[in-house]
Amino acid sequence: MNIFLKPLLYFQKHGFHVCQRIADRMGIRAKVVRTSFMYLTFVTLGFGFAVYLFIAFWMRIKDLLFTKRSSVFDL
Repeated sequence: MNIFLKPLLYFQKHGFHVCQRIADRMGIRAKVVRTSFMYLTFVTLGFGFAVYLFIAFWMRIKDLLFTKRSSVFDL
């Protein structure tokens, strides 16, 4: 049981927060986005998970390129 619980807790703690960011952008709850990804994954046999990973990668690249600065003097 520990072999399955340890990676699960790791991904929950250090996840990409993709669903939360999409939900914030769309103005809906993150639970709805998560269940949509789950249903999409089951229906399309893994394509939803591939889309999730692509969005996570894209958000990570965007965050690295466009950093938020609080003022002009933070350059």
